[in-house]
Amino acid sequence: MLLYYLFSGRFWLFEELRLSIMRRRLKQSDLDILESRFPYFARLSNKHKREFCRKLEEILTIKTFIGRGGVQAVSQEMEVLIGATIVMVTFGWQRVRLPHFKKILIYPNAYYSTISKTYHKGEVNPRHGIIVVSWEAFLEGLENQKDGLNLGIHEIAHALKLENQIRNNSESDFFNPQAYRDFHSFCASEIRKISSDIPGFFRKEGALNEHEFFAVALENFFERPHQFFQYNSKLYGTLVQLLRQDPRVWIKEIA
Repeated sequence: MLLYYLFSGRFWLFEELRLSIMRRRLKQSDLDILESRFPYFARLSNKHKREFCRKLEEILTIKTFIGRGGVQAVSQEMEVLIGATIVMVTFGWQRVRLPHFKKILIYPNAYYSTISKTYHKGEVNPRHGIIVVSWEAFLEGLENQKDGLNLGIHEIAHALKLENQIRNNSESDFFNPQAYRDFHSFCASEIRKISSDIPGFFRKEGALNEHEFFAVALENFFERPHQFFQYNSKLYGTLVQLLRQDPRVWIKEIA
C-alpha cells in the first residue's frame, strides 16, 4: 500500500511538472474549431468555456495522437475534437484526465484487427493504454448530435469506466459508490429489455454486456438528455451523479 501511494505521488508530480513546462496552449484557431465544430463547447457559459479550455490544454499536453493506416499526419482538428470529447465526458471532475490512456491512435476509416479478426471503428486497449478511433466514424458521430450514436463518446466512456478501476496512477475510484451501485441495478434491467427485442430507447449493442451498455448510455446522455430523462429519469439521475454534470443544462429541449 505504501508503494502504491509513493508511486501515485511521483506520477502526479511528474504530470504536473510536464503541464507547467510543456503545456499546449490553445490558439485562436483551436477556439474557432471548438465554436464551429463542437456544440457542447459552444453552448457553455463564458466561465465554463474557460474551464473547458484549461482542461483541454491539459489533455492535449499529456496525450500523444498518432496516425495509423493512411493518416500520415494528425491534424489540428483531430487533436482538438478528440481532446474535446475527452474533456466533455470528464468535465464534472477537475483533475480526471484518464492518464492510463496516453496514446490516441487515429485510422482514416474502419480498420482490421489481427486480434479479433474483424473490422473495427474504435476500441480501447487497457493493456497498452491506447484509445483507437476511425476518424470517418468519429466525424459521423459529431455530425448528428441527436441520434445517440457517437463513436468518440462511446470509446471515451469505455476508457473512463476502466480508469475508475486502475490503481497504478493518480486516478481511481472517482465514481460515486452509491450511484455506481444504482447504475448497475438499472443496467441489468435495461439489458433484459434490449435483449427482449421490444423496441426501446437504447440500441442493440447495449445488450452485449454492462461495459457496452455504459458506453451506449453515455452516448444518449450527452446527445439526447431530455429524451433519456423522459424515458427513465432514475437511470438518467444515476449518470448525473456519476459524471457530476447534467447535459440538459446546456441542451435546450426542443418541443
